[in-house]
Amino acid sequence: MAILVGPETKVICQGMTGRTASYHIERAMAYGTNVVGGVRPGKGGSRHLDVPVFDTVSDAVAETGADASIVFVPPPNAAEAMIEAIEAEIPVVVCVTERVPVLDMVRVKAALEGSVTRLVGPNSQGVLSPQACKLGVMSTVHERPGSIGIVSRSATLTSEIVAQTSAAGLGQSTTVGIGGDAVHGIGFVDCLQLFLEDPETRGVILIGEIGGAEEEMAADYLNSVKASKPIVALVAGRHAPPERRMGHAGTLTLFGRADANQKIKALRFAGVHIAPNPNDVAETMRQSLE
Repeated sequence: MAILVGPETKVICQGMTGRTASYHIERAMAYGTNVVGGVRPGKGGSRHLDVPVFDTVSDAVAETGADASIVFVPPPNAAEAMIEAIEAEIPVVVCVTERVPVLDMVRVKAALEGSVTRLVGPNSQGVLSPQACKLGVMSTVHERPGSIGIVSRSATLTSEIVAQTSAAGLGQSTTVGIGGDAVHGIGFVDCLQLFLEDPETRGVILIGEIGGAEEEMAADYLNSVKASKPIVALVAGRHAPPERRMGHAGTLTLFGRADANQKIKALRFAGVHIAPNPNDVAETMRQSLE
């Protein structure tokens, strides 16, 4: 069983006819993802990759019954695309677009309030349910169906941990890249709740990094509930210099806050098993399950 997406998910792509979208959607379809249509204003009534293209998200939903969307719209218009999907009441929206302006994301967050939509991203590698649904830009070379849920701020480390858990015979139930931007959709807490409720997820791996407060919020949540499954965390950036952005807008420590050691301390206090290094994550999970 998976969270957020599965084999029954009906997917549309916003920005469908663009070069990047075409590349990734064609591979998602080959993977088995049920892509039922695309959205590109002004190209409604045409077809692309052998699926219909619509002018608006609401038209696409009305005609196809889509319940998930992936956004490949460039940064200046990405927020409007996300808001359009939210207003069309699509349950799951994944935005892979990088460099969406922060003030634009503030508007998106306001639109999410009280809506039925769960937004993943922006700046996300997406959501992957192995051999069922690929809603993103991640590699599928090493993924294997299994029982470990992975939620991450880092796309690169996600690929590494997917390979590790597959090699260890654990596999993955779902992987979720929440995105690296400071203002984004669902976070660690939302994903932890979903994974803890999923009967076929036996353990959860949380991949964090410096900056923001996602890890601290996850620790607060785990302190408030009795987790029935082992949680393993890797927090990257222990040796990162302070007050310097490392990679993207979310990885920044200021005035001694949001550094890796503080995050590790909070998670360990909440009962999370801490992997000392990236190459120890799968083994730490295996030992935790035993």
